[in-house]
Amino acid sequence: MMSSIETNTVIGPNKRVTLHFSVVLLDGTVMDSTKMKEPATFVVGDGNLLPGFEKSIFGLKAGDKRSVVLDAEQAFGPYNDDNLQRMHRSKFNDDMVLEPGVMISFADKSKAELPGVVKSVEGEHVVIDFNHPLAGRDMTFEVEIINVVDADSQSVQLMS
Repeated sequence: MMSSIETNTVIGPNKRVTLHFSVVLLDGTVMDSTKMKEPATFVVGDGNLLPGFEKSIFGLKAGDKRSVVLDAEQAFGPYNDDNLQRMHRSKFNDDMVLEPGVMISFADKSKAELPGVVKSVEGEHVVIDFNHPLAGRDMTFEVEIINVVDADSQSVQLMS
């Protein structure tokens, strides 16, 4: 059972939040959702939730629900043509399927994984799109707050 202190704690800096969420495009397409799975838990500012999504739920508390339309800038950012890279076919393994829509994992200079999607194949060249797949898209962020506690709290939300 939650104490009244936990129930009234609002989302803000240094809070651990458990919630259900859905990311829905304006045409109604659900891109991601926890509604049929376990809820998500994150600490405000830990980088697991985009800043625009995080700010949209500040001030909410356990039991609150909100649906917020975020423009591309607040969500996954604008589409950037500079994130299209033209590469010679020889840079890829001979057995690799290169057709529009195929996702390929690259490593950046620091060896971190950098996903790219084949946008087009033009003769001996392949155009790779390194934009986030949802870049340039406005969307609705729907949340249901389950629990809010101090980030360093040992409290655990018991699920029924």
